[in-house]
Amino acid sequence: MQEPLKPGSGPKPVGAAVRIQKTTAPAPAPGALAATVRLNKRMAELGLCSRREADDWIARGWVRVNGAPAVMGQPVAVDARIEIDRQAEQQQRQQVTILINKPVGYVSGQAEDGHEPAVVLVQPQNRWRECNSRMRWGHEQLRGLAPAGRLDIDSIGLLVLTQDGRVARQLIGEDSEVEKEYLVRVSLGLGGESSNVQAVFPAEKLALLNHGLSLDGQPLRPAQVSWQNPEQLRFVLKEGKKRQIRRMCEQVGLFVTGLKRVRIGQVNLGHLPVGQWRYLAPHERF
Repeated sequence: MQEPLKPGSGPKPVGAAVRIQKTTAPAPAPGALAATVRLNKRMAELGLCSRREADDWIARGWVRVNGAPAVMGQPVAVDARIEIDRQAEQQQRQQVTILINKPVGYVSGQAEDGHEPAVVLVQPQNRWRECNSRMRWGHEQLRGLAPAGRLDIDSIGLLVLTQDGRVARQLIGEDSEVEKEYLVRVSLGLGGESSNVQAVFPAEKLALLNHGLSLDGQPLRPAQVSWQNPEQLRFVLKEGKKRQIRRMCEQVGLFVTGLKRVRIGQVNLGHLPVGQWRYLAPHERF
């Protein structure tokens, strides 16, 4: 997990404040009013925590702005000095991010239509034996553990569950640029030809999968779609609309018979077995 931004180095006593200062914002013109933003939003923008976490820290008295105790909902200038108490940093270090190879039949988030959420698999007996994290399992790790992105019930592969709002914002925030890679087995329509689909699939339709389709009345961002083998496509997306790949394929006459997410950012599914999980290692970054 990422460390909070902090200038300087060297040990600090427990309870000391960690000073955070952002100085990239241009100074306002003489006579102009300085731009302000809500404190919790500014803390999220700086990558310190999520907005919800910021509100919790403010309520606990762990945040100071320009040397004064922070107040819930207060506006701050973009060049304000924000100080975070060491207790907040210690709390954040205890948060976990878990990678799971979600099986078919489990939903990503809340239980629905009788199907269980993938988080029920996060139990000690399902921890991958090759997980080399020194983190010890504890039931408190399930508190607030939520999916950072969706993977539909019929799909398998890499799903991120996290307690860390910074990770969630990086993966599913409005400004996220993190790539998600999928291997997608296809046929020509429901019940159609499933061998050597590549040979008969028009090049102009492959071009549409890369750019030119819309969903829910909104144009999709450019994707990277190419043939991995005659029956399987490789998709790389930077967005994640509901059942996006399946709906994209339907628009060009393809039917998805299998979908597996194999990478999120720089983190690969690797050899993690279906239905098992591991901790995100300290050195790994999305």
